[in-house]
Amino acid sequence: MDNFLAETIGTAILIILGDGVVAGVLLARSKAQNAGWIVITFGWGLAVAIAVYAVASISGAHINPAVTFALAINGVTPWADVPLYVGGQFLGAFIGAVLVWLHYLPHWEVTDDPGLKLAVFSTGPAIRNTTANLISEIIGTFVLVFGVLAVGGPSAPITPLVVGFLVVAIGLSLGGPTGYAINPARDLGPRIAHAVLPIAGKGSSDWEYSWIPVVGPLIGGAVGALAYTALFTNALGA
Repeated sequence: MDNFLAETIGTAILIILGDGVVAGVLLARSKAQNAGWIVITFGWGLAVAIAVYAVASISGAHINPAVTFALAINGVTPWADVPLYVGGQFLGAFIGAVLVWLHYLPHWEVTDDPGLKLAVFSTGPAIRNTTANLISEIIGTFVLVFGVLAVGGPSAPITPLVVGFLVVAIGLSLGGPTGYAINPARDLGPRIAHAVLPIAGKGSSDWEYSWIPVVGPLIGGAVGALAYTALFTNALGA
């Protein structure tokens, strides 16, 4: 239960700060409006770092089902613990999204574009192409998981900051095609919040696309875990 609560809190922090920076940049009459992609990517990187710092000592701060599955594949996390981790992550992502909605409450009504409102909560493709979008999410999450495993456990004081900069690098280099969900909970939890909240002037939650930022990261994370294990095993055997 400690892991469930820690993952809930950690993922809520991730979404409050991550979706929060997107809201600040996209919503009308925000003081950060039009601050740009670099602000968003650095905001997300710092969100990851702070979330990891917050709960690393309790749950290891997965805050991402793709990371949890990768660590289970590598034998670090028992498969029996996976539902607790993933359940906490999705709950935390939903809670964080609700808090972002409340924080920016007056700004939804004065923002005309429903697409911008959805973008606060979840990702979407710059060019809608199912195969290409799925590949982008697989590659981005492969880099994330391989990088996280290469950095090592979150116990070292510098590790959360390094992981945060890894997320910044992914956003700057690989985030253009899909908005780099690289985390099923980060995308689906807030997308559900978008669907159920009384957001002024909201449009579709784009359920047609919603499976890509779930399936792509799970595949990419699994491949990243297997690739890292194969490399590490070969290096030890050499």
